[in-house]
Amino acid sequence: MAASKKNSGSLRAVTDELLAQEATLREGGGVAGQKRQHQRGRMFVRERIAGLLDPGTELLELNLWAAYGMYDRWGQVPAAGVVTGIGPVHGRPCMIIANDATVKAGAFFPQTSKKVLRAQRIAFRCNLPVLYLVDSAGVFLPMQDEIFPDEDDFGRVFRNNAVLSDAGVPQYAAIMGNCVAGGAYLPVLCDKMLMTEGSSLYLAGPSLVKAAIGQVIEEEELGGAQMHATVSGTIDFREVDDEACLARLRTLVEMLPAERYAFDSIAADAIKTESPWENLYQLISPKEKTEYDARDLIACMVDEGSVNEYKAEYGQTLVTTFAKIGGRAVGIVANQGKRVDSQQGGIQIGGVVYADSADKAAKFVTDCNQMGVPIVFLQNVTGFMVGRDAEHSGIIQSGARLVHAVSNSVVPRITVIVGGSFGAGSYALCGKAFDPHFIYAWPGASYAVMGGVQAASTLLALEKRRIEREGGGMSDEELAELQHMIEENYQTQTDIRYGAARGWIDAVIAPETTRSVLIQSLDYATRPHLVKTHAVPRYV
Repeated sequence: MAASKKNSGSLRAVTDELLAQEATLREGGGVAGQKRQHQRGRMFVRERIAGLLDPGTELLELNLWAAYGMYDRWGQVPAAGVVTGIGPVHGRPCMIIANDATVKAGAFFPQTSKKVLRAQRIAFRCNLPVLYLVDSAGVFLPMQDEIFPDEDDFGRVFRNNAVLSDAGVPQYAAIMGNCVAGGAYLPVLCDKMLMTEGSSLYLAGPSLVKAAIGQVIEEEELGGAQMHATVSGTIDFREVDDEACLARLRTLVEMLPAERYAFDSIAADAIKTESPWENLYQLISPKEKTEYDARDLIACMVDEGSVNEYKAEYGQTLVTTFAKIGGRAVGIVANQGKRVDSQQGGIQIGGVVYADSADKAAKFVTDCNQMGVPIVFLQNVTGFMVGRDAEHSGIIQSGARLVHAVSNSVVPRITVIVGGSFGAGSYALCGKAFDPHFIYAWPGASYAVMGGVQAASTLLALEKRRIEREGGGMSDEELAELQHMIEENYQTQTDIRYGAARGWIDAVIAPETTRSVLIQSLDYATRPHLVKTHAVPRYV
């Protein structure tokens, strides 16, 4: 295994930097915001989640980077003001969607809606009960035109509530603060609704009621917990505070049939791997191009002695293998990270998909579907091969076969971007547009239509032609400055945090956690189908 301490340190340093940034994101609105919650007799959102989960367990958090750097005009919006993730409650894995009232009063920004929709979709596909911890001021009005109307905006959340309910996915809502305007529909569309004293549930607050119809009314009388428990009958359980509400919610989840919803997940270290996880840091460098054998990457993730490589001597820029992860059979498709000798003659470049590797992968994906075996894609792809020889080899039709196989795959698919995810190669190896059940990325990964050097050269050429058409010209110094600006801007956009902010991945994960995350994700993705199967084809 080719490795260098320099490369190891580079990936480790990028990972440490990212983990430190994530710790800051998890603070939400900061100490001051958390203090305000405590002064109101309420818990901080992450305290609520910790009180809801089984002792000693953790949340598999999703989309922590949502909205990162996107709304600077309005200030920081850490994690888009909502925490989503999967965790066990009385041994039953649940999707938790919890507003963070320390971030803009839990208001919905465009990425907040998309983050909640993604969580609902995962819950739908994996048949996970959904627990909403509601504490939100509703839509962030200055951006209402980007939040309100479209099919992937705020209203879709409520439509999904109804679809999940009809499909038989349990949904419980606990109102633990504000729940106003259109957001009031979310808990009422759930199966069970809890509400704490001091919380509010109404379509319009006292000020708006006065402006609209001239009626003067106090908040508690308008939409307090006592009113909804005794007069409107809207809520099912009235609780004195957050602690009591979470305790009640846990007992309700415990009532869900264990045979349908509970399971014991195997620990990541219960079975030995082919190679220790420490080797992962010696394989890939986010700062420079290094070669590695994809088999060494796979060996750090799969059970010892479980590898059965498929067509090992053919189409070698993609490694396809059957293996086990945590005792579960899987198929793995991984980009080769080094140059290989082609049996057709010449050298093939690692990370590039050629016609023969595309054909092999298409057949492998089809075989996995026939066997009912989940597929894990390990992406470090620069794209499909181009040029005369590639076109003569039928690269377009081979690529189309792979795209067709992945598009029509019915088994669970999990994608991990360990390096680059560029161009059509990203699509063909089950990128976000191809609907993986989960998609993760390592720190330092890159995500774009093409690599930075190629993109910068193309954009510079286009800009030069535009200036020349307009009768202008540029000195060598101006050209160099323009190229630097283009490269810098493109590098910002290929940074994995840029994509994570926009929901292109579900989480950025540290390399050493890859195996445990895959084990959990496979557990969730392979859960029994929904009871009302007629609802499964409906898009959530």
